[in-house]
Amino acid sequence: MKKLSVVAILLLIASMILAACAPAAPVAEEAAPVAEEAAPAAEGKVQVRWFVGLGTGTNPEQVAVQEEVVADFNASQDQIELVLEIVPYDSARDTLATQIASGSGPDIIGPVGWGGSNAFYGQWLDVAPYIEETGFDTSIFDPALVKFYQTEEGQIGLPFAVFPGAVYFMPSMFDEAGLAYPPQKYGEKYVLDGAEVDWTWDVMTEVAKRLTVDANGLSSVEEGFDPTQIVQVGYSPQWQHPNSVATFFGASKIFEGDTKGSYKSAIPDNWKAAWQWYYDGMYGAQPYMATGPLSGSPEFGNGNLFNAGKAAMGLSQTWYTCCLGDFAKVNEFQLGIQPMSADGVVHGRIDADTFRIWKGTAHPKESFEVLAYLITTGGDKLLSAYGAMPAIASKTEAFFEKKAVDYPFVTAESWDVFVQGLAYPDTPSAEQYMPNWTEAFARIQTFGDLMNNTPDLDFDAEFQRLQDDLTAIYNK
Repeated sequence: MKKLSVVAILLLIASMILAACAPAAPVAEEAAPVAEEAAPAAEGKVQVRWFVGLGTGTNPEQVAVQEEVVADFNASQDQIELVLEIVPYDSARDTLATQIASGSGPDIIGPVGWGGSNAFYGQWLDVAPYIEETGFDTSIFDPALVKFYQTEEGQIGLPFAVFPGAVYFMPSMFDEAGLAYPPQKYGEKYVLDGAEVDWTWDVMTEVAKRLTVDANGLSSVEEGFDPTQIVQVGYSPQWQHPNSVATFFGASKIFEGDTKGSYKSAIPDNWKAAWQWYYDGMYGAQPYMATGPLSGSPEFGNGNLFNAGKAAMGLSQTWYTCCLGDFAKVNEFQLGIQPMSADGVVHGRIDADTFRIWKGTAHPKESFEVLAYLITTGGDKLLSAYGAMPAIASKTEAFFEKKAVDYPFVTAESWDVFVQGLAYPDTPSAEQYMPNWTEAFARIQTFGDLMNNTPDLDFDAEFQRLQDDLTAIYNK
């Protein structure tokens, strides 16, 4: 995989594209720039303020669409006046923190992902009572996506912009190795050596080993294979944080305790197993992934392995289609389902942005009415501006029609893998809240960098050091 500096750059790029991975920061205690104060509401109307900047939505094209959606909403009824507040991304967290601390927080915030919202953990309204009161039809979403936003705080959001995962794969490399392609429907079997088997992580690992090739044309499972001369790997967890890698083996809360001083790191065994699998994929006897130095080399795309044509498979989310332009000019890829874990369950990954309501709002009912509009009626325009896949499966056709223009060789069956992926979110999210989130998330990334770049790592010792460090970080 890649070195930490490359990871940071690529995650920054991804956060700007989708705002699903925006890093959180503690609520500011010092004064910060405050958005321009909204004008008084029109006579007889309740004013609802919509704060944009904590995630995506601040480029001029997006602002224009958001202004259009505000005008559409205000023209659609005569009880609420929706007011848009745009704050530059770099100052948005401090601005929002200052507003909340002064008791003048906005009513609606977003779109924002899990990472960005973690800075304001405990500040989000439970919208479950308003879903019930208004009769909002949550059946338009996959039930797993609704549950995705259920935390100890309640139902803190509804699905909106989603980026489900899939296995991007190179048919030409599978053909050359005489291997069947990954399945494209969840529940389908994979054919390996003439036998039908479940598409599990173990099976995918075996396939990846056979697709890892050295300069002499030998695969990882063949005698004489030279791991120092790898020219193609079978698998790349493309731009996945270590939390994401672990989540594929089973989503889990990774800390215990509820107050400072009582927090304790509690990374489960399946996460440890996932990271051991990840490390063995680079430095084991039969490798199937690129080490940090190899991944970071120009020949392997400076970390963008699949795009460089150096990986037969790469697991990533919908947003990765942003980064395959040059690759698609000379290669063709398709999409397969995410593998099943050892417990017989598919543990997928979905990056996601949505709108949240500040729990201090003076107008929760009206704010929910606006939120429902932004997610449904207004969502058609907004999702196009954000470049995101709709969480409402019945509205995904237009999204994939645009993708088909960029990648005309990708089949309808491949695009449908993403739609199916809506049923497999990581709950809790790989970007779940942790105390002192920014430092804790970075510490886990440092552990990932250590795995990427360290042959003969004392894995158990470093894993225990990670647990100890996280406990200390949580309680700062």
